Amino acid sequence: MFTKSNYEGTRENNYTLLIQQVEALIHDEPNRIANLSNAAALLGQFLTDVNWVGFYLLDERPEKKELVLGPFQGLPACVRIPLGKGVCGTSAERRETVLVPDVHAFPGHIACDAASQSEIVVPILLGNELIGVLDIDSPIKSRFDEIDQRYLELFVQKLASAM
Repeated sequence: MFTKSNYEGTRENNYTLLIQQVEALIHDEPNRIANLSNAAALLGQFLTDVNWVGFYLLDERPEKKELVLGPFQGLPACVRIPLGKGVCGTSAERRETVLVPDVHAFPGHIACDAASQSEIVVPILLGNELIGVLDIDSPIKSRFDEIDQRYLELFVQKLASAM
């Protein structure tokens, strides 16, 4: 679905390069949407076996706190997700990464793309403040592991530092 770059090192070395690339992209750019857009495109180019990469941002209207669709790469997606619902809402509510090997086994999974089989969602925190989440879906079960989690959390920390 995405044009892939040719990364030829270990996964850890490739993730380190990815983090250096996002740091260069967001350096001296204060606009949140521009940075998230470039980050989504970079992840879409870097990651293999994914069908959706993007961000949901916290919308804190007094009547309802929920996540709203932000910059992404992939098919059209669900626009609003209540906190505590689905993988994204659960990650946001808990403020912790949720790694799901089989989305069909996750209670309350919200299926925006029927091709998705596994998912990882990383909360974006600025200090103690929830900004949103990074959401990545794959058409392959058990696509994501602890290496992905560790480096995607670092990737998100770098993004948050520019917000």
